[in-house]
Amino acid sequence: MNCCENLSMPNCVWFEGGEKRNIIASIVAGLLFFAGWWFIIDAASVYKADLPNAVHVCGVMATLSLIMVNSVSNAQVRGETYTGGCMGPRGARLWLFLGFVVGFASLIASCWILFADYVNAKSTKNTWAGVSLFLQNAFIFAGSLVYKFGRTEDLWN
Repeated sequence: MNCCENLSMPNCVWFEGGEKRNIIASIVAGLLFFAGWWFIIDAASVYKADLPNAVHVCGVMATLSLIMVNSVSNAQVRGETYTGGCMGPRGARLWLFLGFVVGFASLIASCWILFADYVNAKSTKNTWAGVSLFLQNAFIFAGSLVYKFGRTEDLWN
């Protein structure tokens, strides 16, 4: 006698229907964001002396960039839906541009810190701390790009 013969697993509501692109893009972007922060949390817990507190600003700025870039829809940037306010679509474009500038700046700063403080021959610090800082920013930036450009906005029209 099998005690599990009458049990059936319910279908996942997320993956029913035709449009799965938004769901998959959201999941991939969330996993990239999670992995980025996981790298730096791992390095900060293992190599406390090799990772000063000031370097965490790069990750915070990358997270701020993710929020800035994804708070503006593509329709607002094109000027199709957002016409009010003092700047209209020009303000949405400026906000998106500043979000990308912050993201690139955090990625470049983490690369600079990696090579200046961890890779050079005179450094006594563990290299994994610098690599994890760079990977954190690279994964958060990649997650931001996947979340911004991986989704479609046709569902809302």
